[in-house]
Amino acid sequence: MVRTLVATVLAVIVTGCASSGGMVHTPRPFPMPGGGTVAGPAPAPAEAGVPPGVVPPPAAPGRGSPPVSGLPAGANTDGYALSSTALSLRGAPYRNGGVDPASGFDCSGFVRYVYQQHGVPMPRAVREQFQVGKSIKRDRLEPGDLVFFSTVAPGASHVGIMIGGDQFIHAPSERGVVRVENLGAQYWASRYLGAKRVS
Repeated sequence: MVRTLVATVLAVIVTGCASSGGMVHTPRPFPMPGGGTVAGPAPAPAEAGVPPGVVPPPAAPGRGSPPVSGLPAGANTDGYALSSTALSLRGAPYRNGGVDPASGFDCSGFVRYVYQQHGVPMPRAVREQFQVGKSIKRDRLEPGDLVFFSTVAPGASHVGIMIGGDQFIHAPSERGVVRVENLGAQYWASRYLGAKRVS
């Protein structure tokens, strides 16, 4: 009985982004910047929501323009606005199934929350989010684009939001907090699945 209880508790604890399809998987651990585990919130972003060392690319034409068919009136898909909102949530705790800053986020709950702050409806599960928007090549990524990874199972099982350069922000795992990562890091590059632009 105790062994079953311990196994059940461990299965719940180690589930990375469980909103990726309802199945419980044991994820590979997410890398921590500088190794180890995150002890507390990340430092505040430097200027205007852009982390130190990131030079924002020039604004792309059409970003933030009037809503395209399928989005509600008033929806704002400006990538810099989306990434600024995402960066304001750095340090928020991870919580499996979490959908708000007060109690914490999982990866898809974080993405959904950020997009909803700009009037953009977003599905709850990673696999559903992977079906939204237009596919974008990696060399064309812009702030606000969604980046998807295959971390715990085949197919989309983790999601983050590009913030500029080669960096993205996400809610990584039960030991972590919302933080910025480098898309070119070996862990993420080897698990990269694709990207979507919601406009």
